[in-house]
Amino acid sequence: MKRKIRVLIVDDSASVRQTLTNVLQSDPDIEVIGTAGDPFMAAKRIQEEVPDVITLDVEMPRMDGITFLRKLMSQKPIPVVMCSSLTEAGTETLMQALEAGAVDVVLKPKIGAADYLAEQATRICDVVKAASHARPGVRRRGPGNGSLEGPAEKLTADAVLPPPSGRAMAKTTEMVVCVGASTGGTEALREMLEALPANSPGIVIVQHMPEKFTAAFARRLDSLCAMEVKEAEDGDTVLRGHVLIAPGGGSHTVLERQGARYYVSVRQGPLVSRHRPSVDVLFRSAARAAGGNAMGVIMTGMGDDGARGMLEMHTAGAYTVAQDEATSVVFGMPKEAIAHGGVNRVVPLGSIAAEIVAADKRR
Repeated sequence: MKRKIRVLIVDDSASVRQTLTNVLQSDPDIEVIGTAGDPFMAAKRIQEEVPDVITLDVEMPRMDGITFLRKLMSQKPIPVVMCSSLTEAGTETLMQALEAGAVDVVLKPKIGAADYLAEQATRICDVVKAASHARPGVRRRGPGNGSLEGPAEKLTADAVLPPPSGRAMAKTTEMVVCVGASTGGTEALREMLEALPANSPGIVIVQHMPEKFTAAFARRLDSLCAMEVKEAEDGDTVLRGHVLIAPGGGSHTVLERQGARYYVSVRQGPLVSRHRPSVDVLFRSAARAAGGNAMGVIMTGMGDDGARGMLEMHTAGAYTVAQDEATSVVFGMPKEAIAHGGVNRVVPLGSIAAEIVAADKRR
């Protein structure tokens, strides 16, 4: 019999602890082994039984969640999912949490908001299950590091875009890079983008994150990288030296082409591969709009979102790269893309930026 994923919930609100317990235990693969009202109680509980995953609030008495997270990562790394309310200040704090070692973030359940819980329950359970496969503290540097609603049918990109025509587009002088990532991807993307020069090709990224968190993520990357980074808006042009992060929440981000100009369309649509935005949708749109002018990169993350879309990019003439297992926090999405046969090269995280630069020079 398959062992359940054991979760410890750490939150100072008794009502939130109960709501999270109900949400998580609605999934037959998850077992809540305990709850704690603050980090000191959590530390004592961990001494009694080590959980597979911890859900951790940010603001708590006696010790805040970020401080506890840092202590935990330095002493006994356990996969941690940060849980916070949706506020601008909260999103900035959660960026610090991801940098400190949290594998993902979820929105704190709104007490008594049945519709909200129905929309978020699947995401919370899926994030916890993905976190159980994560390797905290994985060596990210190699040689040379979205909102769900549910329950929902696992649709493919057909639900948003028709398949590519099969006619590979002739290469032009400009390249566009499309990137997909999920669990562990925030820090992996930071490392990759920090290594790219300011004149790198235009990049469009889907990173599975909740609504509004992508805006904070883009601002953080913009402050660290030579390229300019922003959350994508409908109609934004894909330009050399610029990075567009697909907004989390209720829309997909699609690559479009008008003459020699590439731009993004942010549009409504159903969940695809259980995600919105979906990497499969972005990659399929790149196969249709850019063909051989595109490069696809798939990075750390749980599940198979992006695997089919990357194969379509590869078939359309795009150059495709997957992050290797050794540097992936979760080797799910890259593994599935490789298994589908759509990957040209598998490289460590520390080599992805060099692959982008080299592909650009080959043009």
